[in-house]
Amino acid sequence: MSVSALSARAEIRDKSLVRSFSYVNGKWCASSTGKVISVTDPATGDVIGDVTAMTAEDSTAAVDAAQAAFADWAGILPQERSRILRRWFDLMIEHKEDLARLMVLEQGKPLSEARGEIDYGAAFVEFYAEEAKRPNIEGVTSHLPDAEVELWREPVGVAALITPWNFPAAMLTRKAAAALAAGCTVVAHPSGETPFSALALAELAERAGIPKGVFNVVTGHAPTVVEPWTRDARVRALSFTGSTEIGKLLYRQSADTVKRLVMELGGHAPVIVFKDCDLDRAVVETIKAKFATSGQDCLGANRIFVEREIYQVFCDRFVEATKALTIGKGMDDPDIGPLMNEKAVLKQEEHVADALAKGATLACGGERHALGPLFYQPTVLTDVPAGALILAEETFGPVAAIVPFDSEDEVIERANDSEYGLVAYVHSHDPRRIYRLSRALQFGMVAVNRTKVTGAPIPFGGTKQSGLGREGARLGMEEFTDVKYVCRDWG
Repeated sequence: MSVSALSARAEIRDKSLVRSFSYVNGKWCASSTGKVISVTDPATGDVIGDVTAMTAEDSTAAVDAAQAAFADWAGILPQERSRILRRWFDLMIEHKEDLARLMVLEQGKPLSEARGEIDYGAAFVEFYAEEAKRPNIEGVTSHLPDAEVELWREPVGVAALITPWNFPAAMLTRKAAAALAAGCTVVAHPSGETPFSALALAELAERAGIPKGVFNVVTGHAPTVVEPWTRDARVRALSFTGSTEIGKLLYRQSADTVKRLVMELGGHAPVIVFKDCDLDRAVVETIKAKFATSGQDCLGANRIFVEREIYQVFCDRFVEATKALTIGKGMDDPDIGPLMNEKAVLKQEEHVADALAKGATLACGGERHALGPLFYQPTVLTDVPAGALILAEETFGPVAAIVPFDSEDEVIERANDSEYGLVAYVHSHDPRRIYRLSRALQFGMVAVNRTKVTGAPIPFGGTKQSGLGREGARLGMEEFTDVKYVCRDWG
């Protein structure tokens, strides 16, 4: 399908936001081989457009451009970087509807969720536009006579950003805004399944006045595009959001050049519901935690532990709420849209079949939906046994696993029994218990009596194999800086 046809199909008003070429050194570039990648609508399976498949040489050319632009970008006044980022934010908000519709077409999420993602992603650009004006120079009490001591934060250099398909706009802005505010230049690779959102953001970045070479977006097959960056010593930082398996691969590939790594990897979030909670609120919030983005979210609730005394009533209400969820194409703004690809659906089927074979009960759902091959019914499994795959692996889809527990110590041990440690959810009204759980849970983030906790001002990230470093907040900007210690003696 042509780019013009894609624009019409998504009802995009500003047709120039739909780009099929990569953005390198301030120019829209096709691959030197002429090869392309076809992008499909997960709701229909139709090809919605093609993007250029850049070669390894093309990818290296993007680093050349970023390296050449680095000194000037790092050297301009922070206020100027701030002004440009603020303009990028304004343009994202101005084109929010177009960006959301483009995202729905390539990713499949409900339209209201796509609009929310644009707001969320733009918030990082706004936040770092302000932080850009506050570079941290810290005075330190000298330990030497007649010496003056300072600590400076300086940009590391070229930063490579690799972003996933489930949040194609927000994951790019969360990384890029922080890196650009710090004074780094950027080479970015979006998922080949959802490249159009990143290319639209590159178009708006150009309009905002980001100089050529400072922000580059390279489309293509991930191994071809990304591996040259991991081997290139000029790329001083690499930020990745995706699976733990791929994160480990990038970790190994980056070792020889000793890069700064920021990685937001897999999640396996527990929800822990105690009998002293507000039960109605716990059900509503757990539905959100499980089924947002059709379950395709690293923060998604994967293991739902409910105290036995309220177990049955919680399950009954949760199943009732799950059955009420609407399913449909993203443009119709349902609760649940399609999954991204066949692999994702097969994983739901595998986890459901395994749990049932081991003794779990199917309370609702459990199969594909009649709307199409990538639609899977919102599913609830109860009494899931400890050996089930769904309690050990990230499901990344609309299948909820509910398990009873009998004591606080038991549920803490079970929640922590995972290689992942991104987020945990706790529902209780006992302040002492909330404190104990907040301390004992081995997760980078703990949400109490609510689901939404993320945002630009907070440091997002996990422990164990859920990642390295933090995104968002001042810490997110500091990931793209080095500390320089200056000790001066005036003679």
